[in-house]
Amino acid sequence: MQTFRNLDKHLGLVPAQLAQQLSAIDIGRGRQEAFRHQHPALLESLRHVAMIQSVEASNAIEAITAPTERVIELVEQKTTPANRSEQEIAGYRAVLDTIHSSALGIPFTPGVVEQLHRDLHQFSGVRWAGRWKSSDNTVTEKLPDGTEVVRFTPVSAFQTPAAMEELHERFNSAWDADTYHRLLLIGCYALDFLIIHPFNDGNGRMSRLLTLLLLYKGGYEVGRFISIEKLIEKSAETYYDSLSKSTAGWHEGEHDPRPWLSYYLGVLVAAHREFEERVGASTSGRGAKAALVKQFIRSNLSETFRIEDVRRAAPGVSSVYLTRLLGDLRRAGAIELVSQGRSATWRRVHTNF
Repeated sequence: MQTFRNLDKHLGLVPAQLAQQLSAIDIGRGRQEAFRHQHPALLESLRHVAMIQSVEASNAIEAITAPTERVIELVEQKTTPANRSEQEIAGYRAVLDTIHSSALGIPFTPGVVEQLHRDLHQFSGVRWAGRWKSSDNTVTEKLPDGTEVVRFTPVSAFQTPAAMEELHERFNSAWDADTYHRLLLIGCYALDFLIIHPFNDGNGRMSRLLTLLLLYKGGYEVGRFISIEKLIEKSAETYYDSLSKSTAGWHEGEHDPRPWLSYYLGVLVAAHREFEERVGASTSGRGAKAALVKQFIRSNLSETFRIEDVRRAAPGVSSVYLTRLLGDLRRAGAIELVSQGRSATWRRVHTNF
């Protein structure tokens, strides 16, 4: 809530870099809306891939992992969780489903944040799910030599309920006033939430889910088609570095949110850029369509894939051309055929193509 106590100080004069990032995101949003109406089949394919990547990546950031094949089955609800990690993964998928389907109808209150946290842990059955933390916590970092250092000290457990109430009251007031760019308000909320660290566990995942929820409320839906969580996982070192720079002096109201805001906006710029690259590759000629198919095979979460998976990822590619392209990749040793027929399955051998 410290950032929102003095928004004029933190957001009154937006640096040129942040202004450029905001402009790029707003331009990307406009282009995305045009694609949305022109290529619904392609966007459904992107949505499916982004869902799987988001669930896997956001949990992996917190060292919660499972074999990719299991993640896919959990996301597609074709199996039930077999252990604690899979319970956490299934819970994230459930909350992500709620946000994807109902974001605009979800009131942004502390009570709803508690409810979403409860849903995040619905399969693990922990008694503290959906409740503010019961004891003080610290955020630590493990160094290469194995020692742990304190990254920052969050708000105390005693102060947390009041801090969350104040954060939401000030955030919603600023949102309704519409004086500052809403992307900046979302970034400031995520920063304050992470420093308050209101739960015993799951704060990082909740921050990413709440950021996505607020982006949807603000009319920014790139996270539906490109995994923002995956981009964060790939830049985790920068993520933690920017957060560290913006937490110093937070308790005294002397912190600088700009390093964090620059990182967060940079991720959104990258998401829009990736969206345009993927959509453009599928809609601009045969060579580009071949590139789209190859990109899918290289980046597919599992080494094995079905022919229908490729068709969903590249809906504009004809079956004849796709069969020829897969044959070329097979002869080049990049992929191998596992099973034939209508449900033909392939295995990626390497990604150097």
